[in-house]
Amino acid sequence: MERLRDSEIRMTTRKTTIRKHTDLEVYQRSFEAAMQFFELSKIFPVEERYSLTDQGRRSSRSVCANLAEAWRKRRYPAAFVSKLSDSEAEATETQTWIQFAVECNYIEREPARTLYAEYDDIIGMLVNMIKNPQSWKLN
Repeated sequence: MERLRDSEIRMTTRKTTIRKHTDLEVYQRSFEAAMQFFELSKIFPVEERYSLTDQGRRSSRSVCANLAEAWRKRRYPAAFVSKLSDSEAEATETQTWIQFAVECNYIEREPARTLYAEYDDIIGMLVNMIKNPQSWKLN
């Protein structure tokens, strides 16, 4: 078996070497979801610029940012779980902004439903990481 540096972790479930946060499927999916929210929010009215548009974009991007921070803190399980929990909360907040956007008739229900479901999957992945922080710990 190849020797891994401290900055690498081998996940036995996928037999993939994850060297950085951008290698994580949950990061890749949350980044793509944030970009989808960004694209959808381009048509929001100007009066929503500092409210729904800005808050939704910030929360969607914070999912990724908190994941990146969690990855670098994984040698400390409590800090790792805390940042993952922040990421989970931001994903849920983004779902709330998606709901508002639909109810205000800024986006159609179907793309919103798809994006909302993607955040459900992301939240599930985060919860699994939170439940098993030892799997991600640096040795």
